[in-house]
Amino acid sequence: MRPIWQGAISFGLVNIPIRVYPAVQDKDIKFRFLHKECHTPLMYERRCPTCERAVPMEEVERAYEYEKGRFVTIEDELLAPPGDALHTVDILDFVHLEEIDPIYFAKPYYLAPGTAGEKAYRLLHHAMQETGKVAIARTRLRNKTSLVAVRVFKQSLLMSIMYYDDQIQRVDSLMDPQKKIDINENEVKMAVELIGNLASSFEPEKYEDEQRKILEKAIADKIAGKEVAVAPAAPSEKVVDLVEALKASLEMTKKKQPKAKKKPGKKTAAGQV
Repeated sequence: MRPIWQGAISFGLVNIPIRVYPAVQDKDIKFRFLHKECHTPLMYERRCPTCERAVPMEEVERAYEYEKGRFVTIEDELLAPPGDALHTVDILDFVHLEEIDPIYFAKPYYLAPGTAGEKAYRLLHHAMQETGKVAIARTRLRNKTSLVAVRVFKQSLLMSIMYYDDQIQRVDSLMDPQKKIDINENEVKMAVELIGNLASSFEPEKYEDEQRKILEKAIADKIAGKEVAVAPAAPSEKVVDLVEALKASLEMTKKKQPKAKKKPGKKTAAGQV
């Protein structure tokens, strides 16, 4: 596994060299679209309906549509994150994990010690484990500044991208707190009993993506049975011999030339040869 970047965890005057690795793997099955008649992969192009032509990337600009059909263009400089370009995880606060609702967590990354950072890394890991604290930090990942949580995960540190508070949709708009719903004691008792009957230890390996498994088996069966759609080979360019082309062109033009009309002879006196 290759690190996506190398940098440092920074808190106070301490800097711990780290390497950042993706902690999860996207296993969704990706599909291509083919032309049903010939099984050729379809091409998509950036096309301007006004100019009626394809547009190369150097002619493309970003814009924000603030009203239907009305835009303001955005220069690349405005998209650059503020601050320096160093890869640093700047710790802002240490909090208890129980204080963070899981809704705030997004994509996770493993943090591994970088060169000469093993001891400081282990020290931070041990201190966080002892205190039960999670570090709230800010970092730049894939050219975007993000809020992150760094916590102990087994023998390593795990960094999770976090949603900002204003990104979380409020549930108040979905539930009417004024609406009174009566729940009797017997219903509560049965619901609690049902939860108790289904209670178990969390074993992540026993949960599988059944739809993906079915798709993978179907794909393997089709390949094994040679039920495979093959795209036609792209037509090769015909190499034209210049001399032969010239000869053929000459022959073609000779055939198309009209026959020359005979010039009429000079008129002579009657009876003269």
